[in-house]
Amino acid sequence: MTFDFRNTNALWASVLAATLARLGLKTAVISPGSRSTPLTVALVSHPDIEALPVLDERSAAFFALGVARRTGQPVALVCTSGTAGANYYPAVIEARESRVPLLVLTADRPPELRDCASGQTIDQQRLFGTFPNWYAELAVPVAEVGMLCYLRQLSGQAWRRSLYPVAGPVHLNCPFRDPLAPIADASVTYLKDELNDDFFTAVGVPAPGEFSMLGADFLPWLEIWRGCDRGLIIAGPAQPVEPLGYCKAVAALATYLGWPVMADGLSPLRNAAELNTSLVTTYDMALGQPAWAKDLVPEQVIQLGPLPTSKRLRQWLEDAQPRRWVVDPVNTNLDPLHGPVTPLPLSVTALSQALPPVPEALPTGVYHGQWQALEESLRQQLDRSLAALDQPFEGKVPWLLAQCLPMNTPLVIANSMPIRDVEWFWPPGDRAIRPYCNRGANGIDGTLSTALGVAHGGPPTVLLTGDLALLHDTNGWLSVPRLRGHLTVVVINNQGGGIFDRLPIATLPAPGDRWFEDFFTTPQTVDLNRLCAAYGVNYERVDTWSQLKASVSSLPTTGVRVLEVRCDRAQSHTLRQQLLTPPKD
Repeated sequence: MTFDFRNTNALWASVLAATLARLGLKTAVISPGSRSTPLTVALVSHPDIEALPVLDERSAAFFALGVARRTGQPVALVCTSGTAGANYYPAVIEARESRVPLLVLTADRPPELRDCASGQTIDQQRLFGTFPNWYAELAVPVAEVGMLCYLRQLSGQAWRRSLYPVAGPVHLNCPFRDPLAPIADASVTYLKDELNDDFFTAVGVPAPGEFSMLGADFLPWLEIWRGCDRGLIIAGPAQPVEPLGYCKAVAALATYLGWPVMADGLSPLRNAAELNTSLVTTYDMALGQPAWAKDLVPEQVIQLGPLPTSKRLRQWLEDAQPRRWVVDPVNTNLDPLHGPVTPLPLSVTALSQALPPVPEALPTGVYHGQWQALEESLRQQLDRSLAALDQPFEGKVPWLLAQCLPMNTPLVIANSMPIRDVEWFWPPGDRAIRPYCNRGANGIDGTLSTALGVAHGGPPTVLLTGDLALLHDTNGWLSVPRLRGHLTVVVINNQGGGIFDRLPIATLPAPGDRWFEDFFTTPQTVDLNRLCAAYGVNYERVDTWSQLKASVSSLPTTGVRVLEVRCDRAQSHTLRQQLLTPPKD
């Protein structure tokens, strides 16, 4: 192992980088700055770490989030002192809420230069509040074996805390004294004989353990579920690193119980329909018919992860108050309805592995048949209507993507209307599309940068976004020259925030001529073609559905392109209401 012995800071930072690389760090996203020089030099110099420069810290953080979300492994973030780290805040929040591992390294001035009007210095202690899984401030670098062992141990702890018992961000505040550049001073060369490969024998990551309530105490619950003929599995948003294993586990549980499965648009289940013939994807539409909603109330519900996006589904569950069992390995509160819930602290994979063998699958009952009949009828109705629709409509875009994207394509979905249109209109299929979305905090910030991170080093990726979410992160385009891979951005330009048309504020009397447009939907006047030209991004305006199908059926392997689909916001709102209105009983 080669360390940098030019001076104390260089040695300290190189030990930190080498330890993280030994633990598995592959990617570091670095923003420019002076105080972070030792960290930058060490990470850029390490042969096993890909260091990526990103100018804007907010974009850098979401780019790192995208890489970590796809790989499931921690990504390091490095910035200088002062307000630089504050720009990480939105991504740190998202990483915490959506359980994505990040290692946030904020450089800082040493204690003697704080609170004395030293430039570019703020209070960085616990800068991100309670959102990190763990926080620590490193000691000021010291060239002494005992202190380097401390640094090695703390680096390992940070790595573990970013992954276990639940993934999330870890914040290390890193003070450095001058000189920051690796100017040789010969004061640390005496340590060369003491630091070798044996220095890392103490570095290791324990295998993850999962607390599970399996065994004899678990069997009564299985019997309660298996004896219920009005049971329902609700699979909420899930972005597992191994989606096939997740889908097989849910299928095993559904087969064992004979229960139908409601699958959120952000669930991999919708893209592996051959594994589960009990999928229900039109539940929001079905529950819009009061008679059906009343007749379909379940007695038992197994909830996998968070609840789906559907507000109608949540209201139905809140009104009916069925017994719910929430399966989540972290044992956090995933019940915004405050209903009769029993948390089960285990993964659906562990749950499926605990199922006892049965001679044959349990036959499905009347309740299961009701849901399946409705799913077939409503899905056919939706598919026929969307296929016949010639005019531009926001909801037809995800419907077409589901049928045209190449197998195994990662699809990043923006919040607000795109994620809702995916839930309403994305049909079940067998293309193994991998959906991603920042559903931890549900914000639109960092959408483009997250998609670029997902695409970096992975297969050709697609981003489905609205115009406002894309414009909110225009600095993300600065990362395009460093992208290793391809991203196609499908932007639905409806001139504003269409989600506000669905909210009560849209129907209230206006205190001014344009108050709703100016302060809620906020349409912008940016020419996307010119914006793309400024950043060297290929642009194509999509005017027909056949053109969109042709453009996404085969994806390039490098570069970035934007496909703009222009839609009328008011017309899409009306069409959406018409399409999602169930037939009268």
